[in-house]
Amino acid sequence: MTDTIWSTPVVVEQVNAFGAGCANGHLGIELIEAGPDYLKARMPVDHRTKQPAGILHGGVSVALAETLASIGGNFVVDRTKQSCVGQEINANHIRSETEGWVYGVARPLHLGRRSQVWEIRITNEQDKLVCMSRMTLTVIDRPAPQ
Repeated sequence: MTDTIWSTPVVVEQVNAFGAGCANGHLGIELIEAGPDYLKARMPVDHRTKQPAGILHGGVSVALAETLASIGGNFVVDRTKQSCVGQEINANHIRSETEGWVYGVARPLHLGRRSQVWEIRITNEQDKLVCMSRMTLTVIDRPAPQ
């Protein structure tokens, strides 16, 4: 029996460095913890992540959720042979935020041979639910090296 779902260790600093130059970095998304069956990240509620009304943009919450599920899915599979791509994501926005940080925790609900389903719970600094999301990933085979 294994104590982790990860096929390779999740090194927080490496994941953050890899995402620094893309949407993750632009939105301030930082992976902060990798447990045996979950990932935790934080994201600021600031000028980069607010809508014009001054509250956290719902689409940015979904970006945090998709980031966590995608990272998780790709660390579950053997990345030399497979990768995971998003197929569907949904989100329920429960409460608004105007400042501080939000925290996302992603856990798998299903880890299949060809699909994965992840649940992502986003909370505020007081651990109150801000957004609940679920994402389905498709597991695809990588092309054989030529």
